[in-house]
Amino acid sequence: MLKVENKIYLSWDDVNSLVDILCHKALISGIQFTSVFGLKRGGLIPAVMVSHKLDLPWSDVILPKTLVIDDICDSGKTLSDLAGGYSAVLHYKPHTSLYIPDIYAVVHEGDEWIIYPWERGDSAPIQDYLKR
Repeated sequence: MLKVENKIYLSWDDVNSLVDILCHKALISGIQFTSVFGLKRGGLIPAVMVSHKLDLPWSDVILPKTLVIDDICDSGKTLSDLAGGYSAVLHYKPHTSLYIPDIYAVVHEGDEWIIYPWERGDSAPIQDYLKR
């Protein structure tokens, strides 16, 4: 992890560790997940990683016991608009989110913009839907 100004740049090793934590928490949750679904863009890559690590099939639809993955729960808007399944994220920001994911790898209390390795390094520190 590299912090520059108000951005935190994560490495693939950082993401792999977060996915391991997320998978562990999913396993100890007691929920018998039947599939994994990744939200477009931020959730796709960690969802594939979770699918492989938990040996769960990928689903194109959200079923009642689907584990719905996203990278971060910042405002909570994306996840609060979903119907069904269980939500899981790598980073949860409780001080900015109106939504509490069912499972999260870590809590991030800071206001830094987190840059995942699949994103551009010059990403603007604002959600895409707020730019419109």
